[in-house]
Amino acid sequence: MENIIKDIDIISPDEAQACDFKTTEEENTGKSKKLYIESYGCQMNFSDSEIVASIMKENGFDTTSDFEQADVIFLNTCSIREKAEQTVRNRLNQFNTVKKNKPELTIGVLGCMAERLKEKLLEEEKIVDVVVGPDAYRDLPNLVASAEEGNKGVNTFLSREETYADISPVRLNSNGVTAFISIMRGCDNMCSFCVVPFTRGRERSRDPYSIVNEAKELFEKGYKEVTLLGQNVDSYKWSPEENNKARLNKKEDEVSTLVNFAKLLEMVALVDPALRIRFSTSHPKDITDEVLYTMKKYDNICKYIHLPVQSGNSRVLELMNRTYDRDWYLDRVRAIREILGEECGISSDMIAGFCTETEEEHQDTLTLMDIVKYDFSYMFYYSERPGTLAAKKYTDDIPLEVKKRRLAEIIEKQNSLSLERNKLDIGKIQEILIEGTSKRSEAQLKGRNSANKVVIIDNDGQLKKGDYVQVKIYDCSPATLFGEVVS
Repeated sequence: MENIIKDIDIISPDEAQACDFKTTEEENTGKSKKLYIESYGCQMNFSDSEIVASIMKENGFDTTSDFEQADVIFLNTCSIREKAEQTVRNRLNQFNTVKKNKPELTIGVLGCMAERLKEKLLEEEKIVDVVVGPDAYRDLPNLVASAEEGNKGVNTFLSREETYADISPVRLNSNGVTAFISIMRGCDNMCSFCVVPFTRGRERSRDPYSIVNEAKELFEKGYKEVTLLGQNVDSYKWSPEENNKARLNKKEDEVSTLVNFAKLLEMVALVDPALRIRFSTSHPKDITDEVLYTMKKYDNICKYIHLPVQSGNSRVLELMNRTYDRDWYLDRVRAIREILGEECGISSDMIAGFCTETEEEHQDTLTLMDIVKYDFSYMFYYSERPGTLAAKKYTDDIPLEVKKRRLAEIIEKQNSLSLERNKLDIGKIQEILIEGTSKRSEAQLKGRNSANKVVIIDNDGQLKKGDYVQVKIYDCSPATLFGEVVS
């Protein structure tokens, strides 16, 4: 899930259920047409939108921040929850007026919702001209050109090879400091509640040397932090035998061995000590001690792991097909604490009210939270998704009011734990990478520490985005640390 800490004091149920959202910014390089993209959901979607923008830029489009000025509007969608899809449908209704006033406008639905519904979207949403899944973005210029001639189009082909490794993404909404690098696509984990294996296809790993080259190029352009993205980064695995077509500007002796995620982490960390490395998301069944020791070895690999648990009860985890139980998960947490120390940030995803979950099993989630002491979490109540294993095998039998009450208890617990964890930072000196001004005041700057926590400091007029600074933490809220620069 999206790993952004919001600068708020308390996480509310609405905020916990929210679908994160980004739009394109204005770019004027003299292209003849304008593209507007709205992206919903996870970091992978935001990364995909950067790939889409790059493809369209090569075909005569600049981006715009004003959809009314656009020749093409794309909604890059999420299907992880019903609410995310409904948000997109509501947005399409709002674009109806725009299309009536500008009938030549092309509207496309991209991503997971497009993949799940396919041709059905054209029938249900009459204003939609183009429906394109995550592996078919190279076909967008052709489909848009066809739509301009009055022909609607769909391409939801799922590839076993496509990684877009040769495309240099256009950095949308970039702060010039942090950037995403997609290292793999798809997912082989068949969690019973999840549509991702059906909307993004099978796992395939990107050529590691193209990843390293992208990290080098970003660092040379002034970026100070990259996040390696994948549905399950710990299952990253690349070998020359399986990827003969992916050899990009490499010598033969460079592709002689298997590259797993621990090795990839090391390769990217060696680009430059001043380039911070993050990654997301880790599956508890796959994160290894080798990865943890690699994180420990390199100071520029941030000490933060997003490790979704979903439930604290072993029976529910089995129904979810998570392939681990409560004890396995807690063993992985113990390994993180032993190898990386108590200061390593750990976050999670939680689902309240999964099929047949009892009150006692819900309490197991709360007690597990007390044991792990997450720094923050992304929390939702269960939303049945058509086509998933859970929808086929189980009855969504927990009343909505019970789901909401259990979610509220999980959120209350997490707010308390977040405050408890943040208080441990008071009095400590931490290195912060400044990302820009605070949302609340331009008199303050915001950055993040290694554990992925937002830190607010005063803007003295001397510091700027991209600076590393030593900060002493003097106060905190459940979501934010407050500090003063000491050097």
